Amino acid sequence: MAYYFNKILPLSFEDAISRVTDELKKEGFGILTDIDVQATLKKKMDVDFRKYRILGACNPLFAYQALLSEDKIGTMLPCNVIVQETAEGKVEVAAIDPFASMMAIQNPKLGDIAHQVQAKLKKVIDNL
Repeated sequence: MAYYFNKILPLSFEDAISRVTDELKKEGFGILTDIDVQATLKKKMDVDFRKYRILGACNPLFAYQALLSEDKIGTMLPCNVIVQETAEGKVEVAAIDPFASMMAIQNPKLGDIAHQVQAKLKKVIDNL
């Protein structure tokens, strides 16, 4: 089972970030974290790395429902979406498949929530 959904976009890196953020917002997600991996690796290790951002997306309603069902689920939140430059100079967007990650948790209450979040994240990727 794949643990992510992805798509290659014919956009600039910054346009892809903007588009992803907009599509996430349409599905009720906000961005809680925005990690610039390229800048962090340069600062901490003085290495050059391709453009790579990790967006920590959260849909408050689903996060709340998941937290009520499983108190340690916060270890798997938020839902990460990456935007990265590929070796071919293209831009790839990939989102975690929350259902795949929740398979490790033995709590049937999370299954329905995971499927709903999965559908929303798939829609985000499909709409890019």
